[in-house]
Amino acid sequence: MNMQPTSVIAPPAPKGLGDMQLPIVMMRDILLKTLFRKNLEMATEISEAICLPLSVTQELVDLTRDQKLLEATGTLNANSGNEMGYQLTDAGKARALDALSQSEYFGAMPVPLEVYREQVERQSIRNIQVTRTQLTNAMGHLVLPDSLLDHLGPAVSAGRSILMYGPPGNGKSSISNGIRDALGDTVYVPRAIEYSGQVITVYDPIVHTAIEQEADNPTQLRRRKRFDSRYVQCERPTVVTGGELSLSMLDLVYNPTARTYQAPLQLKSTGGIFIVDDLGRQAEPPQALINRWIVPLEEGKDILGLQSGEKFEVPFDTLVIFSTNFHPNEIFDQAALRRIFFKIKIDGPNQENFLKIFALVARKKGIPLDETALVHLLKVKYPTIDNTYANYQPVFLIDQMISICEFEGIPYQMSPELIDRAWANMFVKDETIVK
Repeated sequence: MNMQPTSVIAPPAPKGLGDMQLPIVMMRDILLKTLFRKNLEMATEISEAICLPLSVTQELVDLTRDQKLLEATGTLNANSGNEMGYQLTDAGKARALDALSQSEYFGAMPVPLEVYREQVERQSIRNIQVTRTQLTNAMGHLVLPDSLLDHLGPAVSAGRSILMYGPPGNGKSSISNGIRDALGDTVYVPRAIEYSGQVITVYDPIVHTAIEQEADNPTQLRRRKRFDSRYVQCERPTVVTGGELSLSMLDLVYNPTARTYQAPLQLKSTGGIFIVDDLGRQAEPPQALINRWIVPLEEGKDILGLQSGEKFEVPFDTLVIFSTNFHPNEIFDQAALRRIFFKIKIDGPNQENFLKIFALVARKKGIPLDETALVHLLKVKYPTIDNTYANYQPVFLIDQMISICEFEGIPYQMSPELIDRAWANMFVKDETIVK
């Protein structure tokens, strides 16, 4: 996807340890654990590993040296701009091992939760204004009625919750992905955040798509970062869940071995989209899932809990899209429906749009259209299902005909006979099976 220039204000890099708003002991211990685990020596290497500017890293190194936990090696490294090397003292190694027994976390310094809140506001999903042109371009691969974009546009621009419902196979998932593509800009995702001395990892390469940065010049001692490198510049994230979604997946994940936490899915999706697909297919009833989202959807904050039982608030800045094949009145009470800001019905195409989709798919897959076959499809086959069209059907029927042609060893083509054979695989007749 071609990214547009971001208008999001980048998080400023800290200028000194006083800007970090983290406990000094915590920063010192992360430095010691990182040196111990990664066997680093040069300040520039350490700076890159803990994701702090060189001047701030040097300040932390000097403080640790004053505590006799770190010492200079006494040699200059010509390959690193004649930098002084550093190593752990015996006391430093002992402190590193003790710190690792309390938490295995090392590497990038975490961002305090309060500081992260400020960045969330700067890059809020609700700051985005999506135009009709952007949305139309993002949905360009789909054949949709104009009236649908009339409803989707305001919903996306508002950055509020959306419920899409309607018969299966009509592109609710594709529309959700199109909404994601329409957003277009980038956000800054913290590698980890800190609350009450606990580290919660947030950046996840499975969820987040990082934007490549220009390589720094390794020979330049005072490299300048354009933003706080404790963050990763990413496309606005999209988390997609389906029938596997459970309430436990919305809680902090604690790793008892590493003694660290991993952010839940909705926190990872901050600044982006959280898609709950196939609502109604989860183990928990839809009402229970919506009840879990009521406070976040209404108040823009979520409540998470530590192993100690302590509860705390985190920002909830996510466009939540619920997608279901059930009618909303079947799975929600009215109180729950009030909490979902936009309700949009996704119907199947009319005959005109069905033919447009069929022609587009046929051209893309290299199978020539045949008027006799199309007439047979529309006049003979569809009346048997009350002329109920769905967006998935053109792809299904054409793929079936292609498979038949390949099996029979004939050129790609369509005919009434091939339509009949393809149609037979699209529906299963109701019948009694004799056991």
